[in-house]
Amino acid sequence: MCGRYVRKGDKQKLAEHFHAQPNPAELAMPDADYNVAPTTQQPIIRQSRESGEREMVLARWGLIPFFTKDLSKIKGLSTINARAESITKASTWREPMKKRRCIIPAHAFYEWGKAGKPPKQPYAFELSNGNPIGFAGLWDAWKDKGGHWLQSFAIVTTEANELMAPIHPRMPVILHPRDYDRWLDREETERLPIDLLRPFESDEFSKREVEPLARELRERVHRWVGIPTCVGIAPTKTLAKVANFIAKKRPQYRGVFDLRSASVRAELLHTVPVDEVWGIG
Repeated sequence: MCGRYVRKGDKQKLAEHFHAQPNPAELAMPDADYNVAPTTQQPIIRQSRESGEREMVLARWGLIPFFTKDLSKIKGLSTINARAESITKASTWREPMKKRRCIIPAHAFYEWGKAGKPPKQPYAFELSNGNPIGFAGLWDAWKDKGGHWLQSFAIVTTEANELMAPIHPRMPVILHPRDYDRWLDREETERLPIDLLRPFESDEFSKREVEPLARELRERVHRWVGIPTCVGIAPTKTLAKVANFIAKKRPQYRGVFDLRSASVRAELLHTVPVDEVWGIG
């Protein structure tokens, strides 16, 4: 299962990397998110029906099948992932697999360890070279009784590779850039790219622990003093102040931000106002 992932970068960076045009051009891209959650609107890459080129659009994470009569029938998180093994058989996935395949831009994904008692240890998985990830996905469009369309998507999962297996038996299908066009091709509905639904190579991936202590500390302080607080983690006092500033000012991080990763620092430090942290150390 893939229930949380990371998406960095702005609209232009993602569009350039995936060679896609935002649709519409003024697409209101959500901010970078280090804890992307189901039911939120996220960018996906698909093949345009009109031009045949790649386009980037927003869609809801958690696929709503076109034949859905009532949204209340969609149970919880049941459609955020599509199992590769049943993708051509289950009614929810069969039609999207034929002609509505997409790519979900990401930079990492999270999974929680199987061992021990809750809270479980979370891990982040990302490409060793730091490049963006392209999850294999399916999208669909559903129209409500008022005639309004809702576009949504699911991430395809497969069995875990050697790096992932000790943590969880499943992982998202990650596509190589050379396979993007084949996966997105709307015209090919007979010879489906089932062979691409395989585990990604372990030697091109890295794994790191995500510190759960900060969130536990934040919850404890909240219980003790009765007010919410924010927690920032970093290797130095100065960076910890920056991390705390980000946790406080950016609601998508829910009051906790980890700035220990060099790639995260490179991505975010230039966005923090200097006067907010000047002289701290």
